[in-house]
Amino acid sequence: MWNKRKDSRKEICASPSVRCDHCSVLVQENKRRSAPCVVSDFSQAMSQAGSSQFQEVIRQELEYSMKVELDKILATAHSNEIEHTKKDLEGFKKLFHRFLQEKGPSVDWGKIQRPPEDSIQPYEKIKARGLPDNIASVLNKLVVVKLNGGLGTSMGCKGPKSLIGVRNENTFLDLTVQQIEHLNKSYNTDVPLVLMNSFNTDDDTKKILQKYSHSRVKIYTFNQSRYPRINKETLLPIAKDVSYSGENTECWYPPGHGDIYASFYNSGLLDNLIAEGKEYIFVSNIDNLGATVDLYILNHLMNPPNGKRCEFVMEVTNKTRADVKGGTLTQYENKLRLVEIAQVPKAHVDEFKSVSKFKIFNTNNLWIALSAIKRLQEKNAIDMEIIVNPKTLDGGLNVIQLETAVGAAIKSFENSLGINVPRSRFLPVKTTSDLLLVMSNLYSLNAGSLTMSEKREFPTVPLVKLGSSFTKVQDYLRRFESIPDMLELDHLTVSGDVTFGKNVSLKGTVIIIANHGDRIDIPAGALLENKIVSGNLRILDH
Repeated sequence: MWNKRKDSRKEICASPSVRCDHCSVLVQENKRRSAPCVVSDFSQAMSQAGSSQFQEVIRQELEYSMKVELDKILATAHSNEIEHTKKDLEGFKKLFHRFLQEKGPSVDWGKIQRPPEDSIQPYEKIKARGLPDNIASVLNKLVVVKLNGGLGTSMGCKGPKSLIGVRNENTFLDLTVQQIEHLNKSYNTDVPLVLMNSFNTDDDTKKILQKYSHSRVKIYTFNQSRYPRINKETLLPIAKDVSYSGENTECWYPPGHGDIYASFYNSGLLDNLIAEGKEYIFVSNIDNLGATVDLYILNHLMNPPNGKRCEFVMEVTNKTRADVKGGTLTQYENKLRLVEIAQVPKAHVDEFKSVSKFKIFNTNNLWIALSAIKRLQEKNAIDMEIIVNPKTLDGGLNVIQLETAVGAAIKSFENSLGINVPRSRFLPVKTTSDLLLVMSNLYSLNAGSLTMSEKREFPTVPLVKLGSSFTKVQDYLRRFESIPDMLELDHLTVSGDVTFGKNVSLKGTVIIIANHGDRIDIPAGALLENKIVSGNLRILDH
């Protein structure tokens, strides 16, 4: 009887006594709807069956419906697209299968423990070992991988985020190439750069790579998978064919940086690098300007004091109040495990955010053995929790994206380690507030690397909050005739229509608020120290 399938999937799985696990997840997302897991019209008959049996039939029906739709999409691919599209859709199918199997929060809070003392080493201890004479041969075993799949849309820019100018007209990508070129020239080595692009960033990135053809850095690229967004109501893809231009742009998404393992392996680049004698990759977000190659960590990997090499090292750093939502390393079932806030049962979220109990968070600077990636990928043994990311498209359609995070795989690797690094190795630029910091005289630029100015008397970074008038890079740049002197700044809040003249100095705590309809022009050469500025202040050309 269960082989009889119908195209009309009108009935909703809404019986509270037999509601499927998937429904209960999505009901929390949208409590006004009844459970939005659409199934075919055998649900009433199945309501008489046991709950787990009923849920299994629902899962099978959803998987069958998904397979039918994915086959239709694959059938629209041109001959030169079939192979990689098939790989992408197979990967998505596996993720969708796991998504239907999972039940509730993915961690049992009672099993979470603090990591053992020796599983998270202080950076100072790693650095104290010094460097060997043959550091060049150690460097030649390294590959730098930058996660380059993101667009600059959150900062009002089109195209890849890595192409936004961040310092002296240098982009994120410029600075990355400069850093690695400096290493290669200084030590006469051959450290390559690998960019993991997405279908959103690949074309623009490849065009710009021509400018580095004479630099002393080999640059390789590979693409993340391209997965279909699924309708939150029907759990079916919204794409009708493989194209991803024009109206179809919103139908597809890159499935998070956890996709690096499969995509890197499938590209053939992993095997090529192993054949060249490379042993470790250093992975980081391209917008983290603190994520530079650290020779002390690399030496610790290649020449471990106990003789046993780590397959996976995660750089963590101490939490501040601003980082309470960041993923943290825990001990779980005798393995190091990254726990993200989305995995935490609601009753324990406040405990998770506690700076006193969970003192560190993941910087997403990771050092991973290439041979281990190859071994685990071939065994299909890399286990990462699924992140369900709900989105509302421009037309109002609610969809979900199934994603994974690269750091979540730590539990699949042998002899993993956390290293508690200085905060300076975590300098992400996510907003124009962050951009103001890295463009200012708080930092000096040398060979692509930013370091805190020696003139700054204390090592902490000021807290900067720029209002919505500064969100887009273009607007932000227009509002500053030059970047203020911020060496002695503790806290800056700016809200409303505010502009800054040349050579402004900000010290201590400065709050500038222009109410709706008002405008504040901070005059050239002004010194604001522990000041609140509000109201209306216009400076007009004479």
